[in-house]
Amino acid sequence: MLDNVPKVTRNLLIINVLMFVGFLLNQEKMTTVFALFYPTSPYFHGWQYITHMFMHGGFWHIFFNMYTLFIFGSVVERIIGEKKFLIFYFVCGLGAAALHTGVEYLQAQSYMAQIAQGNTAAMQAYQTLKMTPTVGASGAIYGLLIGYAMLFPNAQLTLIFPPITLSAKWWVIIFAAIELVTGVTGLASGIAHFAHLGGMLFGFLLIRYWRKKGTLFPNTY
Repeated sequence: MLDNVPKVTRNLLIINVLMFVGFLLNQEKMTTVFALFYPTSPYFHGWQYITHMFMHGGFWHIFFNMYTLFIFGSVVERIIGEKKFLIFYFVCGLGAAALHTGVEYLQAQSYMAQIAQGNTAAMQAYQTLKMTPTVGASGAIYGLLIGYAMLFPNAQLTLIFPPITLSAKWWVIIFAAIELVTGVTGLASGIAHFAHLGGMLFGFLLIRYWRKKGTLFPNTY
């Protein structure tokens, strides 16, 4: 079945699955080495900005991300070509990590100010922030979704549950709104909402940049 999947999408799927197998075999080692930690964490390494995109914390986490990559990545790669798709994927993933780290920095600064005033709860919160890993391809995947929506804004997409059909452009608007609200309010903890938004933002900007230059499609540089 993978023979019919474009090369970059296929290789991304394979790498993610192999990394997940490694995670299952040695969860602690894989997490401390390859997940993304806050820069002041003792576990932080620069390469984690790349490797965290290939890490997942559970079966359903990797299943839904890889299913989305398989469905939408195959289409987008065929439209914009292998090289641009690879660039696009990593720009979205790195942009997601950058925004996520930026939000963590603002949180850390707030905690540090409270710690200076003797707030012990803030000290615990800061330690938790430093030691909490971020994993998943979700930032790149959300960027991929907005890329698809910009290429095919009126394509009709139906969720599995609930079975609602809307155009692609409306789905990404809804997803972005949900991520923004839950990220700001903290209603759904344990999810890197601003990483998802970062992926969407950088995906939107890159597609728009390529379009403006007239270099979006293959053999246009």
